[in-house]
Amino acid sequence: MGHHFSKRRMPDLDSLPQGRFSFSEEAPPQYSSSRGEQTAVRNIQARGSSSEVSISMETPGQQPDRRVSGQEGRRPSIYSTMDAVPHLEFYSNATATGRLRRSRPSLETLRKVFEDGKTGSNMEDSGTGSLSAIREQDEGENPADGKIKQPVRFGWVTGVMIRCMLNIWGVILFLRLSWITSQAGIILTWVIIFMSVLVTSVTCLSVSAISTNGRVSSGGAYFMISRTLGPEMGGPIGVVFSFANALGCALNTVGFAETVRDLLIEYNAVMVDSINDVRIIGTITITVLLLISLAGMEWESKTQILFFLVLMVTFVNYFVGTVIPATPEEQAMGFFNYRADIFVENLFPDWRGSEGNFFQMFAIFFPSAIGILAGANISGDLKDPEIAIPKGTLTAIFGTTMSYLAISVTAGACVVRDASGNLNDSLPVNFSSPCEGLGCKLGWNFTECEQSQSCSFGLSNSFQVLSLVSAFGPLITAGVFAASLSSALAFLVSAPKVFQCLCRDNIYPYIGFFGKGYGKNSEPLRAYVLTYFIALAFILIAQLNVIAPLISNFFLCSYALINFSCFHASITNSPGWRPSFKYYSKWTALFGSVISVVLMFLLTWWAALITFGIILFLFGYVTYKKPEVNWGSSVQAGTYNMALSYSVSLAGVEDHVKNFRPQCLVLTGPPNLRPALVDFVGSFTKNVSLMICGDILMVRPVRQHHPPSSLKMARTHANLPLSLSQDDDESPTSHQNTDKLVKWLNCRKVRSFYTPFKGDSLREGARHLMQASGLGKMKPNTLVLGFKTNWKECPPNSVEDYVNTIYDTFDSNYGVSILRMVDGLDITEELQCEANQAFESDEAIESDHSDSSERESDIETSNHIMSDDVRTVFQNKQGKKTIDVYWISDDGGLTLLVPYLLSRRKRWRKSKVRVFIIGQHQTMEEDRKEMMVLLRRFRLDVRDVIVMTDSQRPPFPKNLKRFEDSVASFRLREGQQQGDFTSVQQQRTEGPWKISDKQMDALRLKSERKVRLNEIIRRNSKHAALVLVSLPVPQSDCPSSLYMAWLDTLSCGLHCPVLLIRGNQQNVLTFYCQ
Repeated sequence: MGHHFSKRRMPDLDSLPQGRFSFSEEAPPQYSSSRGEQTAVRNIQARGSSSEVSISMETPGQQPDRRVSGQEGRRPSIYSTMDAVPHLEFYSNATATGRLRRSRPSLETLRKVFEDGKTGSNMEDSGTGSLSAIREQDEGENPADGKIKQPVRFGWVTGVMIRCMLNIWGVILFLRLSWITSQAGIILTWVIIFMSVLVTSVTCLSVSAISTNGRVSSGGAYFMISRTLGPEMGGPIGVVFSFANALGCALNTVGFAETVRDLLIEYNAVMVDSINDVRIIGTITITVLLLISLAGMEWESKTQILFFLVLMVTFVNYFVGTVIPATPEEQAMGFFNYRADIFVENLFPDWRGSEGNFFQMFAIFFPSAIGILAGANISGDLKDPEIAIPKGTLTAIFGTTMSYLAISVTAGACVVRDASGNLNDSLPVNFSSPCEGLGCKLGWNFTECEQSQSCSFGLSNSFQVLSLVSAFGPLITAGVFAASLSSALAFLVSAPKVFQCLCRDNIYPYIGFFGKGYGKNSEPLRAYVLTYFIALAFILIAQLNVIAPLISNFFLCSYALINFSCFHASITNSPGWRPSFKYYSKWTALFGSVISVVLMFLLTWWAALITFGIILFLFGYVTYKKPEVNWGSSVQAGTYNMALSYSVSLAGVEDHVKNFRPQCLVLTGPPNLRPALVDFVGSFTKNVSLMICGDILMVRPVRQHHPPSSLKMARTHANLPLSLSQDDDESPTSHQNTDKLVKWLNCRKVRSFYTPFKGDSLREGARHLMQASGLGKMKPNTLVLGFKTNWKECPPNSVEDYVNTIYDTFDSNYGVSILRMVDGLDITEELQCEANQAFESDEAIESDHSDSSERESDIETSNHIMSDDVRTVFQNKQGKKTIDVYWISDDGGLTLLVPYLLSRRKRWRKSKVRVFIIGQHQTMEEDRKEMMVLLRRFRLDVRDVIVMTDSQRPPFPKNLKRFEDSVASFRLREGQQQGDFTSVQQQRTEGPWKISDKQMDALRLKSERKVRLNEIIRRNSKHAALVLVSLPVPQSDCPSSLYMAWLDTLSCGLHCPVLLIRGNQQNVLTFYCQ
């Protein structure tokens, strides 16, 4: 009947890793292994005493004395030679591949050493041993020559700093920064730069904190958010962030293609037209970038370094140009070198056109600062991500910020806002014509073009100011090419890396195909091709003015969630949040999250709404699907904090009848073996009250009191919540077994806890469970168990134990509910017949070998049902059937509360509740009206109240005879009652379940009334969906067998479930509002 066992086996030597393994009592285990293809020769030798065991494994071409590096880490503890000192590898991730992984000795191993005094016993436990070496290798990573190619790893300079700087520097730096300076002035331009840097710097601090709180794998922003906030928030960001990177690649490619097109137009070399030229150039460019990416990270990194060098030369060329004396042609275009008058004039804003406002300028500039995650996105390719990401990203932000500030102030100090470009506008030494503006002081008259707003040059009119100022103009064009192509290449690499991590997590369906990696760096070639086609689709459109705002919003949304991840992880006070990067604050992270959301709506409100719509849709999908991942997220820590806080707060709240909930301790045994009992209780406790599935595990000493065959009969045919356990080491209370049962409950959508408990008997286990279950006010107040259908055939003391459990429950001030089904509740026998046709032929358990066979059968049965969807009547819609409540005794209202809670469920919503009460024929109407008034005051939706006036009639003889036959085997025989008083008392003590004639006569009237009540129930509730009957309270003078006969009589003969229920005689319903 639902028992669990765990069995220890000698480990299979063939399953050991190839290599050399030594084991002895005098020294800790030592290992060595060789890589490549090996053929192991194993020798097992016994030396000295029986407690000394040596196992050796040697491989060809390997010296016997060679040891794995780090042998000093295998020093034994001073407590025991089997106990190991702390070592780094004991805490390494079990999923890491391509290396040796060792584990510390299990607790069972250490205990066995001290209990048995035999080192050899360690070889018989679960296989962990004192130290285990497990060879884990990636598929296809070992070539035939036995050498493993190490993947390429980058440091903080080439892997993070250069990538971030290249991604931050873009076409806006070369083509828009000078124009923004003319509109906003130098002061407000610096404000715009500092606002953007503030958002990115705060985000960088959050990224640094998250990336230093444990080892960071590939996946960049997605990996950080998902491992911190869980898959619900990480999954949507992974999709959106990957798509945003693909769009960023397309936009930068189009920016490059437009620059090339403008050059072609300038030299009259147009291929088709302006739009198609962008498509042709963009397609060729993105194809070349894809080939560079497919060549591997080494080639991609070298290309990025080349772009970086070009940009460095470009910057030097620009700053050198600012000090070279301007030619007359350059002065005509507005460039006059450093002049104080120009600097002062350009300090303040001069808004022009429809785009002339602060937030529009900020919206134009901010996309140039979104490249701070370029290094984090390839975190899987970094040598030391925990150091490289904070150091490289912060350095990149500082360097690019200085370049933006320097270029804006130098351009504002050297170039006027308006210039005509006409050499004839120069002023002679003595001029008399009218002249206004700053140009007059510099020897140029730009008044005419300023007044007519026809100036073609100057900060406000030309986007080629940096080319004008630089020493060699074409180098600026090269800088534009390098900036746009490097950003496009960085986005093209980032998107597949992030998407590969998302695919491997299996959060969304149908995308796992793109997660496969190739080569030593596990390059996501399939994801590269997918990103290529997404980018190509937008390049072919060649009109990205509507879609472009989505990119900034996607990145800002990522920043907001990264900052919120850091904030949430900080406020949960989880012991696992221990970032080595200390220069962060939870409040600055919260500020960064809020300001990012605000900026999303300030920049483009409709794009922000679209972004949040996509995020919410993907969030809802992940929440609904509940992927089977456990990353120790801060959401889990926050949930624990909330539960703990509310539980402590609830403990100080006084109970009130209006807040009463039936909090049920359900003696299910293994829940998967009694699904009907689980489904029924879950129907009225889900989202309402507490439900705990209790599994009482019978320890082995109980087996000595009964014959094996009787025990087996009791297990497989009784609806008792017991499991059998041989000893402490073979207990089914293991975490693995518990997790399986909890998973089964979750798959069945039953909100319940599962608690196994060892006990010598049902009574002892139930008593301890009632005392120990729950927390604070979250404690059970109602015990629910299945009806003991085999009470006539099982050992009599089992019946006594069952009834005494009900006694103890009332003594603990609990309510009691007993559910009876037509076919019983335990489905163990059915599953055993399906799993093992020969199982029923085992009639006895006489040896340890038989015990093992039976335990294996039970485990197979349990595993069989884990995957089967066993449906019960409580999972079906009940239609318009009735719920009949026979409220025979007032128990405080629990008998009425349970059907009310059931009727609120969708499956029971159409069912009507009928209440049956005892009454007299003369006062039938008064009794009915009185009950209707009471039910209305209770605000219970009851369809009808029926007064039973014939309950006092004697039962039919055949039914009464059936009742007497059911207790006949428990009666004291006539000869047994004729002895002296002492012998009779001794018989009653030895068999308290026995019924004497005196007891039978004294309780005959009660027995007849229960037989008669059953007749009424069968007559009125033939078509009911559920019948609830008040449970009679067991009295001390009533033998357990007679009480079981009463329960059997009350609930027999019905084709629907019957619930015998009794509250603790305290009010659970009230019609008062206070």
